[in-house]
Amino acid sequence: MRYFIEFAYNGTAYHGWQLQPNAPTVQQTLTEAISTLLRQPIELVGAGRTDAGVHAKQMFAHFDYDLPFDSAALIQKMNSFLPPDIVVYQFHSVDAEAHARFDATYRTYEYHMHLFKDAFVHPLSYYHHRPLDIALMNQAAQILFEYEDFECFSKTHTDVFTFNCTIYKAVWTQTNDNQLIFTVSANRFLRNMVRAIVGTLINVGLHKITLDDFRAIIESKDRGKAGFSVPGKGLFLTKVGYPYL
Repeated sequence: MRYFIEFAYNGTAYHGWQLQPNAPTVQQTLTEAISTLLRQPIELVGAGRTDAGVHAKQMFAHFDYDLPFDSAALIQKMNSFLPPDIVVYQFHSVDAEAHARFDATYRTYEYHMHLFKDAFVHPLSYYHHRPLDIALMNQAAQILFEYEDFECFSKTHTDVFTFNCTIYKAVWTQTNDNQLIFTVSANRFLRNMVRAIVGTLINVGLHKITLDDFRAIIESKDRGKAGFSVPGKGLFLTKVGYPYL
């Protein structure tokens, strides 16, 4: 039988989701835990990858296991076994053909920034102290809906078949005097895409580039023309959507 495991993690201590030699990853830690508790080797296939230091408030992975198990009891055992920065929420029984990565219809990310130094939020938020034109940043964010090819925001030398993505939502919100959040949803994301978009929009907010410049950057398909990549610690995968969950 095939199952989806729904979980979350603080990515500060990990070199991303995907297995890597000689570096701790979320996939490795979760795989070792579930394999130990189910007493057989388990292979987890994630909904996507997150880079080093990036977090997930909702993440899914699928695995195959043919013996019955008590879902509630396994959740409790997993959360006792796992380190405190990874939490398991649920197991979902799905069709044998269901795929955590390929069946996802959209993913939503948030990027968190704080505008005044804060000793309590800085591990999970990017501190940017210079004044930003948030209204102009939102105007630039709406330009993203005009395009599908986002090669300019992709990590270079990435092995992908297409740089096309459909963006459904892109908006900045200031939740209080000190917190700024960029929310973006799309059917798929390129590697480093959200962090590069945020860095480029910050340049808009600093009046370093205009709205026309922002369009020209997208049309250039050149990562070198886009803005800097903001630190991973402020980035959260917050939602992965499936037609059957």
